[in-house]
Amino acid sequence: MCSSIARRGVITGLLALCAGTALQAQITQAEYAARRDSLAARLDSGIVIAFGARTPVTDFGPFYQLPSFRYLTGYQQPDAAFVMVIRGGRQTTTLFTTPVDAHLAFYYGFRPDSAAIARENGLTARPFTALAPLMDSLASSGLTVYAIADVEDDDFAREDTLTRGRMFLNAFHAAHSSVKFADAEPVVDELRARKSPAEIALLERAAAISAAGHRAIMESPEPKHEYEWQAVAEFTFKRLGGDRPAYGSIVGAGLNSTQLHYMQDTSVAKPGDLVVIDAATQYHGYAADITRTLPVSGVFTPEQRKIYQLVRDAQAAAERASMPGMNARAASDSAFAVRARGLAALGLIDSANAQLDPPGNADCAKNPRACSQALIWMIHGLGHGLGLAVHDPAQYYYGTGAYEPGDAFTIEPGIYISTRTLDALPDTPRNRAFIARVRPVVLRYQNTGVRIEDDYVMTANGLKRISSDAPREISDVEAMMKRRPARVAMQSP
Repeated sequence: MCSSIARRGVITGLLALCAGTALQAQITQAEYAARRDSLAARLDSGIVIAFGARTPVTDFGPFYQLPSFRYLTGYQQPDAAFVMVIRGGRQTTTLFTTPVDAHLAFYYGFRPDSAAIARENGLTARPFTALAPLMDSLASSGLTVYAIADVEDDDFAREDTLTRGRMFLNAFHAAHSSVKFADAEPVVDELRARKSPAEIALLERAAAISAAGHRAIMESPEPKHEYEWQAVAEFTFKRLGGDRPAYGSIVGAGLNSTQLHYMQDTSVAKPGDLVVIDAATQYHGYAADITRTLPVSGVFTPEQRKIYQLVRDAQAAAERASMPGMNARAASDSAFAVRARGLAALGLIDSANAQLDPPGNADCAKNPRACSQALIWMIHGLGHGLGLAVHDPAQYYYGTGAYEPGDAFTIEPGIYISTRTLDALPDTPRNRAFIARVRPVVLRYQNTGVRIEDDYVMTANGLKRISSDAPREISDVEAMMKRRPARVAMQSP
């Protein structure tokens, strides 16, 4: 129902009919408690300690809780920690909170007291100053201490080394060297990998809002700069109730369309350019992730159509190979094979299985794909999990690698054509010969980056695309962009 309304472009109707879903899509106190019980059951005995996010040190945005801390507590205030004591699979969790200065509270808001925390979060709360004495008293218990890292983003965990939690545990270990330590994050990640019905409802809402942002771009006037389309998307996300962009919005025109995580969004957008728009919202903490590739002029050139359709065909092949119980590698292999054959047909590689000398020390005998000519034009994976982080755990990351009901993830094939890629290859006889053969063809497709990314959940009945409100077929995109109003000249202030 929400999808059909959105396809007619009636955002007001989308809001009205989806409001009930949005209101019902809440993580209950009972679900948070069940998550903690599940963690306790997996660890059996031990002490779990986690630190939440700190008070922001700039005035450029509100506070957002760290994903794992939020997953286990639902607590949405800064400068907190929790300790979970587990014995025989049964847990007791205490939240440690920091009161805000009475004067600063008028600037940044008051924080809940212990009674409010017990009522809203179902947790016993104590002052943060009691954390260290409690941990000292538990040091002689013989229980292993399991830490949940308080990094801002798991993608950058190795770089984020000076966190408050790590410094606390370093000091604790120095004072209690006999205590055994272990990492609880992998266990929490496996719990986070299977999304509950409430989580899926939040993800669906995030995807619906994000899709509306992409539709708004297609219906907006032709841009002169990348940031104009960024502004349209982010305005729409906020107007429809999104928390914030789920990640830095990527709006790359021309050459910038071939840079995967281009986030400056300040360059000129010219007729004839393709623009990769990778932008989505976070809703109640849950992230969508949608990419569309649009022609500035509203119409794809013949060369752009060929690359775009090749990417779209690869995405369709991956969708067909994504079913409960199927290995995710099959989807990746299908999308790769479609693109490799297409690139060969266009003359951008010698053949679907042709190789070159890649950067690094790849073993071509053991891993032929790492040395594939095709790989240089499609340099990222097929997709990733979605949830409280835009790169969230998924069940197919573990065990047999198969999709299971409760998985939420993206499928996002891409192709990026630029002579810069040729220039980055090692200077070897084989590569020089390859470059000489394909450079004239590359110049015909120069600075053509195409990525099509959608969001999905795996159900017991099969794959469900939750970002379906964002048009992706060439005919649908061009038809929608044909309806956009003329650009109105802006006068300087």
